[in-house]
Amino acid sequence: MRRGEGRGGAAGKAALEAGHGGDQAPRVPEPEQEQQQQQQRNGASPLRRRPDPAGIGIGIGGGGAADRRSTESEVYDDGTNTFFWEAHTLTVLFILTCTLGYVTLLEETPQDTAYNTKRGIVASILVFLCFGVTQAKDGPFSRPHPAYWRFWLCVSVVYELFLIFILFQTVHDGRQFMKFIDPNLGVPLPERDYGGNCLIYDPDNRTDPFHNIWDKLDGFVPAHFLGWYLKTLMIRDWWMCMIISVMFECLEYSLEHQLPNFSECWWDHWIMDVILCNGLGIYCGMKTLGWLSLKTYKWQGLWNIPTYKGKMKRIAFQFTPYSWVKFEWKPASSLRRWLAVCGIIFIFLLAELNTFYLKFVLWMPPEHYLVLLRLVFYVNVGGVAMREIYDFMDDPKFHKKLGQQAWLVAAITATEFLIVVKYDPYTLTLSLPFYITQCWILGIILVLTWTVWRFFIRDITLRYKEIRRQKQEHKYEQDKDKCLINGDGHTILTDEHTENKLEEKKL
Repeated sequence: MRRGEGRGGAAGKAALEAGHGGDQAPRVPEPEQEQQQQQQRNGASPLRRRPDPAGIGIGIGGGGAADRRSTESEVYDDGTNTFFWEAHTLTVLFILTCTLGYVTLLEETPQDTAYNTKRGIVASILVFLCFGVTQAKDGPFSRPHPAYWRFWLCVSVVYELFLIFILFQTVHDGRQFMKFIDPNLGVPLPERDYGGNCLIYDPDNRTDPFHNIWDKLDGFVPAHFLGWYLKTLMIRDWWMCMIISVMFECLEYSLEHQLPNFSECWWDHWIMDVILCNGLGIYCGMKTLGWLSLKTYKWQGLWNIPTYKGKMKRIAFQFTPYSWVKFEWKPASSLRRWLAVCGIIFIFLLAELNTFYLKFVLWMPPEHYLVLLRLVFYVNVGGVAMREIYDFMDDPKFHKKLGQQAWLVAAITATEFLIVVKYDPYTLTLSLPFYITQCWILGIILVLTWTVWRFFIRDITLRYKEIRRQKQEHKYEQDKDKCLINGDGHTILTDEHTENKLEEKKL
Protein backbone atom coordinates (compact mmCIF):
# COMPACT_ATOMS: atom_id res chain seq x y z
CA MET A 1 0.00 0.00 0.00
CA ARG A 2 1.36 3.38 -0.96
CA ARG A 3 1.23 6.25 1.49
CA GLY A 4 -1.63 8.02 -0.23
CA GLU A 5 -3.71 4.84 -0.28
CA GLY A 6 -3.38 4.32 3.46
CA ARG A 7 -5.04 7.64 4.31
CA GLY A 8 -8.70 8.45 4.02
CA GLY A 9 -11.43 6.20 2.75
CA ALA A 10 -14.20 4.48 4.64
CA ALA A 11 -11.79 2.51 6.82
CA GLY A 12 -9.94 5.65 7.86
CA LYS A 13 -13.22 7.40 8.62
CA ALA A 14 -14.37 4.46 10.73
CA ALA A 15 -11.11 4.57 12.68
CA LEU A 16 -11.58 8.31 13.22
CA GLU A 17 -15.14 7.81 14.48
CA ALA A 18 -13.96 5.06 16.80
CA GLY A 19 -11.53 7.55 18.37
CA HIS A 20 -8.96 6.54 20.93
CA GLY A 21 -10.28 4.63 23.90
CA GLY A 22 -13.85 5.98 23.47
CA ASP A 23 -17.05 5.59 21.45
CA GLN A 24 -17.22 9.10 20.02
CA ALA A 25 -14.89 11.01 17.77
CA PRO A 26 -13.06 13.95 19.32
CA ARG A 27 -14.71 17.30 18.80
CA VAL A 28 -12.74 19.50 16.42
CA PRO A 29 -12.62 23.23 17.22
CA GLU A 30 -14.50 25.50 14.83
CA PRO A 31 -11.42 27.21 13.33
CA GLU A 32 -9.94 23.80 12.61
CA GLN A 33 -13.22 22.70 11.01
CA GLU A 34 -13.09 25.72 8.72
CA GLN A 35 -9.47 24.86 7.85
CA GLN A 36 -10.46 21.30 7.04
CA GLN A 37 -13.35 22.45 4.85
CA GLN A 38 -11.02 24.83 3.02
CA GLN A 39 -8.50 21.98 2.52
CA GLN A 40 -11.25 19.74 1.19
CA ARG A 41 -12.35 22.44 -1.29
CA ASN A 42 -8.72 22.70 -2.42
CA GLY A 43 -8.52 18.96 -2.90
CA ALA A 44 -6.28 18.27 0.11
CA SER A 45 -6.92 15.75 2.87
CA PRO A 46 -8.06 17.35 6.14
CA LEU A 47 -6.12 17.13 9.38
CA ARG A 48 -7.46 14.16 11.24
CA ARG A 49 -6.73 12.17 14.35
CA ARG A 50 -6.72 8.39 14.45
CA PRO A 51 -4.83 5.50 16.02
CA ASP A 52 -2.29 3.78 13.85
CA PRO A 53 -2.32 -0.02 13.97
CA ALA A 54 0.98 -0.37 12.18
CA GLY A 55 3.23 0.40 15.09
CA ILE A 56 6.07 2.45 13.69
CA GLY A 57 4.72 1.96 10.21
CA ILE A 58 2.12 3.61 8.03
CA GLY A 59 -1.29 4.03 9.59
CA ILE A 60 -4.03 2.00 7.93
CA GLY A 61 -7.37 3.28 9.17
CA GLY A 62 -9.67 0.71 10.70
CA GLY A 63 -7.04 -2.02 11.10
CA GLY A 64 -5.74 -3.64 14.24
CA ALA A 65 -7.45 -5.36 17.13
CA ALA A 66 -9.95 -3.42 19.18
CA ASP A 67 -8.37 -4.56 22.44
CA ARG A 68 -5.11 -2.82 21.48
CA ARG A 69 -6.66 0.64 21.22
CA SER A 70 -5.35 1.64 24.64
CA THR A 71 -1.75 0.94 23.60
CA GLU A 72 -1.79 2.66 20.22
CA SER A 73 -0.71 6.22 19.72
CA GLU A 74 -2.92 8.79 18.06
CA VAL A 75 -1.75 10.29 14.79
CA TYR A 76 -2.46 13.78 13.49
CA ASP A 77 -1.74 13.99 9.77
CA ASP A 78 -2.72 16.63 7.23
CA GLY A 79 -2.44 14.04 4.46
CA THR A 80 -0.01 16.02 2.31
CA ASN A 81 1.26 13.97 -0.64
CA THR A 82 4.36 15.37 -2.31
CA PHE A 83 6.76 14.20 -5.00
CA PHE A 84 8.68 12.37 -2.30
CA TRP A 85 5.75 10.01 -1.67
CA GLU A 86 4.83 9.19 -5.27
CA ALA A 87 5.58 5.75 -6.68
CA HIS A 88 7.83 6.83 -9.63
CA THR A 89 7.39 3.46 -11.34
CA LEU A 90 7.71 4.91 -14.85
CA THR A 91 10.72 7.04 -13.87
CA VAL A 92 12.57 4.02 -12.49
CA LEU A 93 11.66 1.95 -15.55
CA PHE A 94 12.92 4.68 -17.90
CA ILE A 95 16.25 5.10 -16.05
CA LEU A 96 16.74 1.33 -15.89
CA THR A 97 16.05 0.90 -19.60
CA CYS A 98 18.42 3.73 -20.50
CA THR A 99 21.16 2.22 -18.34
CA LEU A 100 20.80 -1.20 -19.92
CA GLY A 101 20.71 0.37 -23.36
CA TYR A 102 23.94 2.26 -22.67
CA VAL A 103 25.68 -0.93 -21.51
CA THR A 104 24.42 -2.82 -24.56
CA LEU A 105 25.00 -0.28 -27.32
CA LEU A 106 27.81 2.01 -26.22
CA GLU A 107 29.99 0.00 -23.84
CA GLU A 108 32.40 -2.59 -25.16
CA THR A 109 32.07 -5.94 -23.41
CA PRO A 110 35.36 -7.09 -21.83
CA GLN A 111 36.73 -10.52 -22.70
CA ASP A 112 37.23 -11.48 -19.07
CA THR A 113 34.76 -14.29 -18.31
CA ALA A 114 35.06 -14.03 -14.53
CA TYR A 115 34.56 -10.27 -14.61
CA ASN A 116 31.54 -10.55 -16.91
CA THR A 117 30.02 -13.22 -14.67
CA LYS A 118 30.36 -11.07 -11.58
CA ARG A 119 28.99 -8.01 -13.32
CA GLY A 120 26.08 -9.97 -14.76
CA ILE A 121 25.12 -11.31 -11.35
CA VAL A 122 25.35 -7.85 -9.79
CA ALA A 123 23.28 -6.33 -12.60
CA SER A 124 20.61 -9.03 -12.20
CA ILE A 125 20.39 -8.33 -8.48
CA LEU A 126 20.12 -4.57 -9.09
CA VAL A 127 17.33 -5.02 -11.62
CA PHE A 128 15.44 -7.21 -9.16
CA LEU A 129 15.91 -4.60 -6.43
CA CYS A 130 14.57 -1.88 -8.74
CA PHE A 131 11.50 -3.98 -9.45
CA GLY A 132 10.96 -4.81 -5.78
CA VAL A 133 11.40 -1.24 -4.52
CA THR A 134 8.73 0.03 -6.92
CA GLN A 135 6.33 -2.93 -7.09
CA ALA A 136 6.62 -5.03 -3.90
CA LYS A 137 3.88 -4.93 -1.28
CA ASP A 138 4.33 -2.41 1.50
CA GLY A 139 5.12 -3.63 5.00
CA PRO A 140 3.96 -2.13 8.30
CA PHE A 141 6.58 0.65 8.45
CA SER A 142 6.67 3.89 6.47
CA ARG A 143 9.51 5.95 7.95
CA PRO A 144 11.74 7.21 6.54
CA HIS A 145 9.99 5.93 3.38
CA PRO A 146 8.08 2.74 2.44
CA ALA A 147 10.54 2.17 -0.41
CA TYR A 148 13.32 1.78 2.16
CA TRP A 149 11.57 -1.17 3.75
CA ARG A 150 10.66 -2.65 0.35
CA PHE A 151 14.36 -2.50 -0.48
CA TRP A 152 15.27 -4.59 2.57
CA LEU A 153 12.51 -7.02 1.76
CA CYS A 154 14.10 -7.61 -1.65
CA VAL A 155 17.55 -7.86 -0.06
CA SER A 156 16.09 -10.61 2.13
CA VAL A 157 15.03 -12.53 -0.97
CA VAL A 158 18.48 -12.13 -2.53
CA TYR A 159 20.23 -13.22 0.67
CA GLU A 160 18.00 -16.27 1.01
CA LEU A 161 18.72 -17.28 -2.60
CA PHE A 162 22.45 -16.85 -1.94
CA LEU A 163 22.19 -19.10 1.12
CA ILE A 164 20.29 -21.71 -0.89
CA PHE A 165 23.07 -21.66 -3.52
CA ILE A 166 25.75 -22.13 -0.83
CA LEU A 167 23.71 -24.93 0.73
CA PHE A 168 23.69 -26.92 -2.51
CA GLN A 169 27.48 -26.76 -2.97
CA THR A 170 30.06 -29.12 -1.61
CA VAL A 171 31.90 -27.93 1.49
CA HIS A 172 35.09 -27.22 -0.47
CA ASP A 173 33.31 -25.46 -3.35
CA GLY A 174 31.18 -23.40 -1.00
CA ARG A 175 34.19 -22.11 0.91
CA GLN A 176 36.14 -21.42 -2.28
CA PHE A 177 33.15 -19.62 -3.78
CA MET A 178 33.61 -16.97 -1.12
CA LYS A 179 36.80 -16.00 -2.96
CA PHE A 180 34.63 -14.54 -5.73
CA ILE A 181 33.30 -12.08 -3.16
CA ASP A 182 36.65 -11.44 -1.45
CA PRO A 183 39.92 -13.06 -2.63
CA ASN A 184 41.15 -13.05 0.98
CA LEU A 185 38.47 -15.54 2.00
CA GLY A 186 38.53 -19.30 1.53
CA VAL A 187 41.46 -19.72 3.95
CA PRO A 188 41.04 -21.39 7.37
CA LEU A 189 41.43 -18.87 10.16
CA PRO A 190 42.01 -19.65 13.85
CA GLU A 191 39.40 -18.50 16.34
CA ARG A 192 40.56 -16.19 19.10
CA ASP A 193 40.35 -17.62 22.61
CA TYR A 194 38.75 -15.14 24.99
CA GLY A 195 39.45 -17.27 28.06
CA GLY A 196 42.96 -17.78 29.37
CA ASN A 197 43.97 -15.70 32.36
CA CYS A 198 40.74 -14.57 34.06
CA LEU A 199 42.26 -12.63 36.92
CA ILE A 200 40.70 -9.19 37.21
CA TYR A 201 43.78 -7.98 39.08
CA ASP A 202 47.00 -9.66 38.01
CA PRO A 203 49.68 -9.05 40.69
CA ASP A 204 52.36 -10.65 38.53
CA ASN A 205 52.04 -7.83 36.01
CA ARG A 206 53.33 -4.80 37.87
CA THR A 207 53.19 -2.54 34.83
CA ASP A 208 49.43 -2.98 34.27
CA PRO A 209 47.73 -5.36 36.72
CA PHE A 210 44.34 -4.73 35.01
CA HIS A 211 45.58 -5.74 31.58
CA ASN A 212 43.02 -8.58 31.33
CA ILE A 213 40.17 -6.06 31.47
CA TRP A 214 41.75 -3.76 28.89
CA ASP A 215 42.32 -6.70 26.55
CA LYS A 216 38.59 -7.43 26.54
CA LEU A 217 37.64 -3.82 25.74
CA ASP A 218 37.68 -4.14 21.96
CA GLY A 219 35.29 -3.04 19.25
CA PHE A 220 32.76 -5.68 20.20
CA VAL A 221 31.91 -3.87 23.46
CA PRO A 222 30.08 -0.93 21.79
CA ALA A 223 28.69 -3.42 19.27
CA HIS A 224 27.12 -5.39 22.13
CA PHE A 225 25.59 -2.23 23.59
CA LEU A 226 24.25 -0.94 20.26
CA GLY A 227 22.98 -4.37 19.30
CA TRP A 228 20.94 -4.79 22.46
CA TYR A 229 19.66 -1.23 22.25
CA LEU A 230 18.24 -2.00 18.81
CA LYS A 231 16.94 -5.42 19.86
CA THR A 232 15.03 -3.75 22.68
CA LEU A 233 13.39 -1.43 20.14
CA MET A 234 12.40 -4.52 18.14
CA ILE A 235 11.05 -6.66 21.00
CA ARG A 236 9.69 -3.80 23.16
CA ASP A 237 9.63 -5.91 26.31
CA TRP A 238 12.14 -5.84 29.18
CA TRP A 239 11.56 -9.41 30.35
CA MET A 240 11.97 -10.99 26.93
CA CYS A 241 15.19 -9.04 26.32
CA MET A 242 16.68 -10.08 29.64
CA ILE A 243 15.71 -13.74 29.12
CA ILE A 244 17.35 -13.78 25.67
CA SER A 245 20.46 -12.03 27.01
CA VAL A 246 20.93 -14.45 29.92
CA MET A 247 20.09 -17.53 27.86
CA PHE A 248 22.66 -16.65 25.22
CA GLU A 249 25.37 -16.42 27.86
CA CYS A 250 24.25 -19.86 29.09
CA LEU A 251 24.55 -21.13 25.51
CA GLU A 252 28.08 -19.75 25.31
CA TYR A 253 28.95 -21.64 28.48
CA SER A 254 27.40 -24.80 27.04
CA LEU A 255 29.04 -24.61 23.61
CA GLU A 256 32.52 -23.35 24.43
CA HIS A 257 33.85 -26.88 23.79
CA GLN A 258 32.72 -26.48 20.16
CA LEU A 259 33.81 -22.90 19.42
CA PRO A 260 36.84 -21.41 21.18
CA ASN A 261 35.23 -18.01 20.60
CA PHE A 262 32.69 -18.85 23.33
CA SER A 263 35.40 -19.43 25.93
CA GLU A 264 35.30 -16.28 28.06
CA CYS A 265 36.01 -15.39 31.65
CA TRP A 266 33.12 -15.43 34.11
CA TRP A 267 33.26 -11.68 34.60
CA ASP A 268 33.30 -11.20 30.83
CA HIS A 269 30.05 -13.21 30.59
CA TRP A 270 28.08 -11.75 33.46
CA ILE A 271 29.60 -8.35 34.25
CA MET A 272 30.76 -6.97 30.91
CA ASP A 273 28.14 -8.65 28.72
CA VAL A 274 24.94 -9.15 30.72
CA ILE A 275 25.16 -6.24 33.17
CA LEU A 276 27.18 -3.54 31.39
CA CYS A 277 26.81 -3.95 27.62
CA ASN A 278 23.51 -5.83 27.30
CA GLY A 279 21.92 -4.42 30.44
CA LEU A 280 22.81 -0.83 29.63
CA GLY A 281 21.62 -1.28 26.04
CA ILE A 282 18.30 -2.71 27.25
CA TYR A 283 17.91 0.12 29.78
CA CYS A 284 18.52 2.81 27.15
CA GLY A 285 16.20 1.00 24.77
CA MET A 286 13.38 0.92 27.35
CA LYS A 287 13.87 4.65 28.02
CA THR A 288 13.59 5.29 24.27
CA LEU A 289 10.43 3.18 24.13
CA GLY A 290 8.95 5.25 26.92
CA TRP A 291 9.72 8.44 25.03
CA LEU A 292 8.24 7.07 21.81
CA SER A 293 5.05 6.02 23.60
CA LEU A 294 4.56 9.52 25.04
CA LYS A 295 5.58 11.45 21.93
CA THR A 296 2.94 13.41 20.02
CA TYR A 297 2.67 12.17 16.44
CA LYS A 298 1.53 15.19 14.45
CA TRP A 299 2.65 15.35 10.84
CA GLN A 300 2.50 18.26 8.43
CA GLY A 301 3.78 18.66 4.92
CA LEU A 302 7.20 20.30 4.75
CA TRP A 303 5.89 23.22 2.69
CA ASN A 304 3.05 23.81 5.14
CA ILE A 305 5.51 24.67 7.93
CA PRO A 306 6.30 28.41 7.91
CA THR A 307 9.61 28.57 9.81
CA TYR A 308 13.00 27.18 8.79
CA LYS A 309 13.47 25.75 12.28
CA GLY A 310 10.20 23.89 11.92
CA LYS A 311 11.23 22.58 8.50
CA MET A 312 14.56 21.27 9.84
CA LYS A 313 12.77 19.64 12.76
CA ARG A 314 10.30 18.02 10.37
CA ILE A 315 13.17 16.64 8.25
CA ALA A 316 14.82 15.17 11.34
CA PHE A 317 11.53 13.62 12.52
CA GLN A 318 11.14 11.95 9.14
CA PHE A 319 13.61 9.36 10.48
CA THR A 320 11.47 8.68 13.56
CA PRO A 321 8.40 6.42 13.68
CA TYR A 322 5.16 7.54 12.06
CA SER A 323 3.31 6.34 15.17
CA TRP A 324 3.83 3.90 18.00
CA VAL A 325 2.18 0.91 19.61
CA LYS A 326 3.21 -0.80 22.81
CA PHE A 327 3.74 -4.55 22.51
CA GLU A 328 1.86 -6.62 25.07
CA TRP A 329 3.10 -10.15 24.54
CA LYS A 330 1.24 -11.69 27.53
CA PRO A 331 2.88 -15.12 27.20
CA ALA A 332 0.93 -16.63 30.12
CA SER A 333 -2.49 -15.59 28.79
CA SER A 334 -2.91 -18.61 26.49
CA LEU A 335 -1.04 -21.66 25.27
CA ARG A 336 -0.87 -20.21 21.75
CA ARG A 337 0.85 -17.02 22.90
CA TRP A 338 3.16 -18.97 25.23
CA LEU A 339 4.34 -21.19 22.38
CA ALA A 340 4.69 -18.18 20.08
CA VAL A 341 6.87 -16.29 22.59
CA CYS A 342 9.01 -19.40 23.12
CA GLY A 343 9.38 -19.67 19.35
CA ILE A 344 10.46 -16.03 19.08
CA ILE A 345 13.08 -16.53 21.79
CA PHE A 346 14.31 -19.69 20.05
CA ILE A 347 14.64 -17.92 16.66
CA PHE A 348 16.51 -15.02 18.29
CA LEU A 349 18.98 -17.36 19.98
CA LEU A 350 19.45 -19.43 16.82
CA ALA A 351 20.15 -16.30 14.76
CA GLU A 352 22.71 -15.20 17.38
CA LEU A 353 24.45 -18.59 17.27
CA ASN A 354 24.43 -18.57 13.46
CA THR A 355 26.57 -15.43 13.56
CA PHE A 356 29.43 -17.31 15.21
CA TYR A 357 28.98 -20.69 13.52
CA LEU A 358 28.66 -19.27 9.98
CA LYS A 359 31.93 -17.38 10.14
CA PHE A 360 33.51 -20.51 11.64
CA VAL A 361 32.39 -22.90 8.89
CA LEU A 362 32.84 -20.39 6.00
CA TRP A 363 36.25 -19.22 7.25
CA MET A 364 35.43 -15.55 7.71
CA PRO A 365 37.33 -13.47 10.27
CA PRO A 366 35.17 -11.71 12.88
CA GLU A 367 36.13 -8.27 11.60
CA HIS A 368 35.25 -9.02 7.95
CA TYR A 369 32.80 -6.63 6.34
CA LEU A 370 30.43 -9.47 5.38
CA VAL A 371 29.90 -10.23 9.08
CA LEU A 372 29.08 -6.57 9.70
CA LEU A 373 26.76 -6.43 6.67
CA ARG A 374 24.84 -9.43 7.97
CA LEU A 375 24.31 -7.70 11.31
CA VAL A 376 23.15 -4.51 9.54
CA PHE A 377 20.76 -6.65 7.50
CA TYR A 378 19.22 -8.22 10.61
CA VAL A 379 18.87 -4.81 12.27
CA ASN A 380 16.78 -3.54 9.34
CA VAL A 381 14.61 -6.61 8.81
CA GLY A 382 14.25 -7.64 12.46
CA GLY A 383 11.97 -4.79 13.48
CA VAL A 384 9.59 -5.38 10.58
CA ALA A 385 9.52 -9.12 11.28
CA MET A 386 8.73 -8.58 14.96
CA ARG A 387 5.88 -6.21 14.11
CA GLU A 388 4.39 -8.72 11.66
CA ILE A 389 4.73 -11.55 14.18
CA TYR A 390 3.01 -9.46 16.84
CA ASP A 391 0.15 -8.64 14.48
CA PHE A 392 -0.22 -12.30 13.55
CA MET A 393 -0.27 -13.33 17.22
CA ASP A 394 -2.52 -10.58 18.48
CA ASP A 395 -5.18 -10.55 15.77
CA PRO A 396 -5.19 -13.74 13.67
CA LYS A 397 -8.63 -12.90 12.23
CA PHE A 398 -7.37 -9.66 10.67
CA HIS A 399 -3.85 -10.88 9.89
CA LYS A 400 -4.69 -14.31 8.48
CA LYS A 401 -1.16 -15.13 7.37
CA LEU A 402 2.34 -14.48 8.61
CA GLY A 403 3.91 -11.33 7.21
CA GLN A 404 6.30 -11.55 4.27
CA GLN A 405 9.34 -10.21 6.12
CA ALA A 406 8.75 -12.45 9.14
CA TRP A 407 8.45 -15.45 6.81
CA LEU A 408 11.74 -14.60 5.12
CA VAL A 409 13.59 -14.01 8.40
CA ALA A 410 12.47 -17.42 9.67
CA ALA A 411 13.51 -19.07 6.39
CA ILE A 412 16.91 -17.32 6.41
CA THR A 413 17.61 -18.35 10.00
CA ALA A 414 16.74 -21.97 9.23
CA THR A 415 18.84 -21.98 6.04
CA GLU A 416 21.86 -20.56 7.86
CA PHE A 417 21.59 -23.30 10.45
CA LEU A 418 21.35 -25.98 7.73
CA ILE A 419 24.54 -24.62 6.13
CA VAL A 420 26.31 -24.95 9.48
CA VAL A 421 25.02 -28.51 9.87
CA LYS A 422 26.18 -29.50 6.38
CA TYR A 423 29.57 -27.77 6.40
CA ASP A 424 30.78 -28.90 9.83
CA PRO A 425 28.67 -31.70 11.33
CA TYR A 426 31.63 -32.89 13.41
CA THR A 427 31.73 -29.70 15.47
CA LEU A 428 27.99 -29.71 16.07
CA THR A 429 27.96 -33.34 17.16
CA LEU A 430 30.61 -32.87 19.84
CA SER A 431 28.85 -34.12 22.95
CA LEU A 432 28.06 -31.72 25.74
CA PRO A 433 29.79 -32.18 29.09
CA PHE A 434 27.72 -34.29 31.46
CA TYR A 435 26.99 -31.51 33.95
CA ILE A 436 25.94 -29.20 31.09
CA THR A 437 23.55 -31.86 29.80
CA GLN A 438 22.07 -32.29 33.27
CA CYS A 439 21.46 -28.55 33.59
CA TRP A 440 19.69 -28.32 30.23
CA ILE A 441 17.57 -31.41 30.93
CA LEU A 442 16.55 -29.94 34.28
CA GLY A 443 15.68 -26.61 32.67
CA ILE A 444 13.60 -28.26 29.93
CA ILE A 445 11.75 -30.39 32.51
CA LEU A 446 10.94 -27.30 34.58
CA VAL A 447 9.63 -25.41 31.53
CA LEU A 448 7.51 -28.37 30.41
CA THR A 449 6.21 -28.90 33.93
CA TRP A 450 5.18 -25.26 34.24
CA THR A 451 3.54 -25.39 30.80
CA VAL A 452 1.49 -28.47 31.70
CA TRP A 453 0.48 -26.99 35.07
CA ARG A 454 -0.37 -23.53 33.72
CA PHE A 455 -2.33 -24.45 30.61
CA PHE A 456 -3.72 -27.90 31.45
CA ILE A 457 -3.85 -28.80 35.16
CA ARG A 458 -4.65 -25.26 36.30
CA ASP A 459 -7.29 -24.80 33.63
CA ILE A 460 -8.90 -28.13 34.51
CA THR A 461 -8.91 -27.16 38.19
CA LEU A 462 -10.42 -23.76 37.47
CA ARG A 463 -12.99 -25.33 35.17
CA TYR A 464 -13.94 -27.85 37.87
CA LYS A 465 -14.31 -25.07 40.46
CA GLU A 466 -16.44 -23.06 38.05
CA ILE A 467 -18.71 -26.03 37.35
CA ARG A 468 -19.01 -26.70 41.08
CA ARG A 469 -19.88 -23.06 41.73
CA GLN A 470 -22.52 -23.12 39.01
CA LYS A 471 -24.04 -26.27 40.47
CA GLN A 472 -24.20 -24.68 43.90
CA GLU A 473 -25.87 -21.59 42.47
CA HIS A 474 -28.32 -23.77 40.58
CA LYS A 475 -29.13 -25.73 43.76
CA TYR A 476 -29.63 -22.49 45.64
CA GLU A 477 -32.05 -21.27 42.97
CA GLN A 478 -33.97 -24.54 43.21
CA ASP A 479 -34.24 -24.26 46.99
CA LYS A 480 -35.38 -20.69 46.62
CA ASP A 481 -38.07 -21.69 44.15
CA LYS A 482 -39.59 -24.08 46.71
CA CYS A 483 -40.98 -21.08 48.54
CA LEU A 484 -43.66 -19.36 46.41
CA ILE A 485 -45.56 -16.12 47.10
CA ASN A 486 -49.33 -15.96 46.37
CA GLY A 487 -51.19 -12.88 45.28
CA ASP A 488 -52.19 -11.87 48.85
CA GLY A 489 -48.58 -11.89 50.03
CA HIS A 490 -48.98 -15.13 52.04
CA THR A 491 -46.36 -17.80 51.78
CA ILE A 492 -47.40 -20.98 50.02
CA LEU A 493 -45.25 -23.90 51.10
CA THR A 494 -44.57 -26.92 49.00
CA ASP A 495 -45.99 -30.30 50.05
CA GLU A 496 -42.71 -31.32 51.58
CA HIS A 497 -42.48 -28.22 53.72
CA THR A 498 -46.14 -28.55 54.71
CA GLU A 499 -45.66 -32.11 55.94
CA ASN A 500 -42.63 -31.08 57.94
CA LYS A 501 -44.62 -28.31 59.65
CA LEU A 502 -47.49 -30.70 60.53
CA GLU A 503 -45.10 -33.19 62.04
CA GLU A 504 -43.57 -30.43 64.20
CA LYS A 505 -47.03 -29.42 65.48
CA LYS A 506 -47.90 -33.01 66.42
CA LEU A 507 -44.76 -33.30 68.43
